[in-house]
Amino acid sequence: MGKGVKAAVIGGVFAAMVGGAGYGAYNIMSALNGGGGTSGVAAEKKSGPPDKDEVKETTAKFFAAWEKGEAATAASYTNNDTAAEQLLTAFGDDAHITDVKITPGTASGTTVPYTVKAKVAYDGKSEPLSYSGKLKVVRGLTTGRPLVDWQPSVVHPELKKDDTLVTEQSASPPIEAVGRDGSVLTKEKYPSLGPVLDALREKYGDKAGGSPGVELVVRHTGGSAPDTPLLTLAKGKPGKLTTTISPSAQSAAEKAVKRFAQSSVVAVKPSTGEVLAVANHRTDGFNAAFEGQAAPGSTMKIITAAMLIDNGVTTMNGPAPCPADAVWQGQKFENLTGMDPNENATLANSFMRSCNTAFIKLIDEKPLTDASLTQEAERRFGLGQDNWKTGIVSFDGSVPEVSGPDRAAGAIGQGQVQMSPLNMASVTATAITGTFRQPYLVSPELDDRQLAQAQGLKASTTSQLKQMMRLTATQGTAQEAMAGLGGDIGAKTGSAEVDGNAKSNSWFTGFRNDIAAAAMTEEGGHGGDAAGPIVAAVLRTGG
Repeated sequence: MGKGVKAAVIGGVFAAMVGGAGYGAYNIMSALNGGGGTSGVAAEKKSGPPDKDEVKETTAKFFAAWEKGEAATAASYTNNDTAAEQLLTAFGDDAHITDVKITPGTASGTTVPYTVKAKVAYDGKSEPLSYSGKLKVVRGLTTGRPLVDWQPSVVHPELKKDDTLVTEQSASPPIEAVGRDGSVLTKEKYPSLGPVLDALREKYGDKAGGSPGVELVVRHTGGSAPDTPLLTLAKGKPGKLTTTISPSAQSAAEKAVKRFAQSSVVAVKPSTGEVLAVANHRTDGFNAAFEGQAAPGSTMKIITAAMLIDNGVTTMNGPAPCPADAVWQGQKFENLTGMDPNENATLANSFMRSCNTAFIKLIDEKPLTDASLTQEAERRFGLGQDNWKTGIVSFDGSVPEVSGPDRAAGAIGQGQVQMSPLNMASVTATAITGTFRQPYLVSPELDDRQLAQAQGLKASTTSQLKQMMRLTATQGTAQEAMAGLGGDIGAKTGSAEVDGNAKSNSWFTGFRNDIAAAAMTEEGGHGGDAAGPIVAAVLRTGG
């Protein structure tokens, strides 16, 4: 059955249908509504939002069938009976959930909250299950019937598209993940670590010395995400897994990302590559901090500046004029509103002010080619070769070799360049140490992983990059965000427009002594406005 639609749309569609098709259309609608109209006059198909009585009656029938385990009947009261029947069947057959009692709450319009109390019984073991949910009643597209608007979350709030429920002996033994100081890391204390801990358990559960238990889990059948445990029927023996996480940095990261929707941050230790913190504030459970793929905006100028210096195009104190605009192969590029042109600018000045046109102008200089930025990213910064082994799934960045306008756009972190906060934290770590150390969350000694390698930077390039980032943090676009931080500090701001998004993404990467961090939010503004305070909060902990 089709999805419910708004009243105006339904009314308009069927008014046109009746007007154009006459008696035959009335008979069709009568049949769809189960009406037995007489003398060629069909019962009128209802439109508009379901009323209070329809909402109450529909949910009562749906809940009653669900309680009895009658999946097909319950599904018939939804607007997607095929998907609903499949998941409701799994609720009883695969998840082994019985003795179901559903109590509806007070409806708010067509939205009905409810509580589910049941029992999960498997292999002689059982545990009570209780949770809250909500559903919406809509008008059926073809029938006009009030129907439950089907979403997997109707069955359980943790369920998303392609998910199902399963109770069985756990595929991986539980783990007791601990931070670098030996303290236990839990999703209750560090909520955004939940998906990370699940991934670590799946990868290292059988290597950490534990034994499996029996659990009710959300199985993410549509991708590679690990199972999400919901209820333990029989505890397994957890194995101890030491991670590189710094509890102080993680606490700061958790708190900082909550300030902005759709935000992520990663902190690493430049001298070792160890990941000190990873946090996401998202509704979808996606670890965008490690797996996100988005244009990094002007934070990319760290790599572009390194390319210019390494290829002898200019130096920190060499020329990098900043005109009001620059044209590359027919495409016009401009600076942020309000930036004063400076034809006598140095690379350091254009870097710390984040002048786009300066970088666009210089990428046409010899000996640079379409491949130069790609080579700098891969050979010097270890990006884009799909060989990072952090301990869990991660994206390694992408700086493809391109020509035309995208070559210019790539130099300022737009076009086809894609990065995650993890990638940009690593870029900063490489820039200030001169050595690429692949970030990792679990020691490679645990499973003999071979970490990615890269050439790294020349000492002179490193010195210039670090000094330009220092200037940006103390005198440039990152000054406000980094204010009040002591020690050796540096940063780079960025914002990136994304097709289809009303707001630009805000990026920021920075360092303080031996901690480097990068953040991205979808809150818009310049990098220092949203992502900047997140990074500064993490750097303030000192790792």
